[in-house]
Amino acid sequence: MYLGLDLGTSGLKALLLDADHEVVAVATAPLETSRPAQGWSEQDPAHWIDACKAVLSELQPHLAAVTGIGIAGHMHGVVLVDEAGEVVRPCLLWNDTRASAEAAAMDSNPIFRAVSGTIVFPGFSAPKMAWVRDHEPGLWAQADKVLFPKDYLAYWLTGLMHCEPSDAAGSALFNPARNDWSAELCAAAGLPSDMLPAILPSDQPRGPVRGEIAARFGLNPACVVAGGAGDNAAASLGIGAVNDGEGQVSLGTSGVLLTVNERWTPDADTAVHSFSHAAANRFIQMGVTLTATDSLSWLADAVGDTPGALSDRLPQTSNGPGAVLFLPYLAGERTPHNLDSPQGGFFGLSRNDGALEMTRAVMEGVAFSIADCAQALVQAGARIENLTAVGGGTRSRFWLQTLADVLERPLTLNPNAEHAAALGGARLARAAATGGSVIDVINQAPTPANLERIEPRAETLQDYREALLRYRTLSNAMREL
Repeated sequence: MYLGLDLGTSGLKALLLDADHEVVAVATAPLETSRPAQGWSEQDPAHWIDACKAVLSELQPHLAAVTGIGIAGHMHGVVLVDEAGEVVRPCLLWNDTRASAEAAAMDSNPIFRAVSGTIVFPGFSAPKMAWVRDHEPGLWAQADKVLFPKDYLAYWLTGLMHCEPSDAAGSALFNPARNDWSAELCAAAGLPSDMLPAILPSDQPRGPVRGEIAARFGLNPACVVAGGAGDNAAASLGIGAVNDGEGQVSLGTSGVLLTVNERWTPDADTAVHSFSHAAANRFIQMGVTLTATDSLSWLADAVGDTPGALSDRLPQTSNGPGAVLFLPYLAGERTPHNLDSPQGGFFGLSRNDGALEMTRAVMEGVAFSIADCAQALVQAGARIENLTAVGGGTRSRFWLQTLADVLERPLTLNPNAEHAAALGGARLARAAATGGSVIDVINQAPTPANLERIEPRAETLQDYREALLRYRTLSNAMREL
């Protein structure tokens, strides 16, 4: 069997996959995020280890049969470790925007877009490393290596420090065309290249699990840990998206519209991310909205409820858009606006509106933001042939139908939609354990029997087009304030 781990922002998920490509078991452990100041977002890597121990303990009866582990994880996070491998400070997460000045300084140098293929966003790794260097020099002096979140978890499992292309591409220090770190970008950022771990392929083994870990949880001592992948690349593997034009819409903490490209064709000016895929000789282009289900979580906290309860009060489908608009820029925005500060808000609220109308507006606002991502992808020359919906937000049928209506594209709902990144990790684990490639693993897997297709509705098309136009007008006006 093969174990996939998905280190998400709100929790760690583990998925067991058997030799017949069937999901055997899933376990989860929650995680909390600290926000000590406006725009700051941190997690203690020790909590990731605790979460990993929890899911391994839950799945322990199966672990003796596991021969490979693959880890997916949220990208751009900065974990600084000293010469002994001890964490120097809490991890600066992907949605931490404190390094806006450092990002702007780097992005003003044309070499970053030319080599990395993407705007240097404040949440990327390089500007946050520079922020620690400039604002916490004492801690920076202790740092010997920088690891990304899933790579730190892999270090705990193996004792070895590596990275792989799909995650490295989100650092602003990687050259996807050469599939390696860029000495030019490190020099331009003023960051030592020897802090970066060696790159290995996503579907090849890092090394075996440490004996101590194997003994504690009953793992096969020969179990290997794969290179792994960034969360969105891993989710693509989970739904089998490795060919040109295949893609996904992710409703996770952030929202992502992603498509696979067999060539690297960056267009940084569109704010589209052009990254390496976790499958060899493949690339991904994606647009990102920073707060998708996180917007719903924020609203739930504000009104004293839970996201699930708010979602459950909505009907399965709507008869068109609501009157209230919502801009989901609670942590700034990436595609297409590159906002480094919060500019979220409701517009059009009346005395008669309450939590139900606000919930609907949040879901529609996220859908409109993802439509902006789709427009940017098309402008960047991406092909969008088909889209599969993934992430926790897929539990809401209202949200899925709204997305299909707004995007004017059918969405495929995979039975593993909520576990796509963990499944992708398990597929990488299988490749690493058997000596094949992850593309081979995907080609060998049977097509799920119960795929569902959600079609856009012709009767709502014009209404949603008009609502999207109002949303964009509001967005443009707000960004002028």
